[in-house]
Amino acid sequence: MKYTGKSIYIRLLQISDAEAVLSLHIRNREFFKAYSTTRNEDFYTVEAQRKILEDGILQREQDLKYAFGIFLIETDELIGNVTLAEILRGPLQSCFIGYYMDQNHNGKGYMTEAVRLTVDLGFNELKLHRIEAGVMPHNIRSMKVLAKAGFHKEGIARKNVNINGKWEDHQVLAIIAEE
Repeated sequence: MKYTGKSIYIRLLQISDAEAVLSLHIRNREFFKAYSTTRNEDFYTVEAQRKILEDGILQREQDLKYAFGIFLIETDELIGNVTLAEILRGPLQSCFIGYYMDQNHNGKGYMTEAVRLTVDLGFNELKLHRIEAGVMPHNIRSMKVLAKAGFHKEGIARKNVNINGKWEDHQVLAIIAEE
C-alpha cells in the first residue's frame, strides 16, 4: 500500500524501516516529549523499534492497526508517522488516528496531506464509518491539521492520557465517512 499526495506519500511501515524510525525519534526526542507518553531509554534502540514494528504488523494482520510512514516524494526521507489504531468492527466501524512529524518539517502542509490520505484510505479501503482523534487543547497546530482534513470538535476528554507523568485533557475531534 502506497498512497501519494502532492509532496509526500504514505506507506505501511515494515521491519526494514526500524533504523529510519529510530533516527526520527532520536532527532525529535525533546520535541516529541511534550506530546508523548514517557519513554524508557530502551525505546531509543533499533531492537525496540523492530519489536514495535513487528507488533504493528501483527496488529495489521488482525485488522486492528495500520501504521504508515510519511515520506517526502523528492527524497524518500521518512519524516513522520500516521496511524489508524484501535480499530473496532461490527456496529461501530471506527478507530483513532494518531500522528507525529519531524520538527524540521512542521508548518509545510505535509501532515495535513498525510491525514487526508489516511482518512480517505480509512473510509474507502478499510470501510470505516468514524475516525476519532484526541489532541491536548494547547496543541493548536494539530487541531488546525484535523480541521483542514474535515474533523469537527466534539468535546473535552478530561485527564484522558498520561503525558510525561501528568494526566492531560484532550480535545476530541472526529470525522464521519459521509462528511
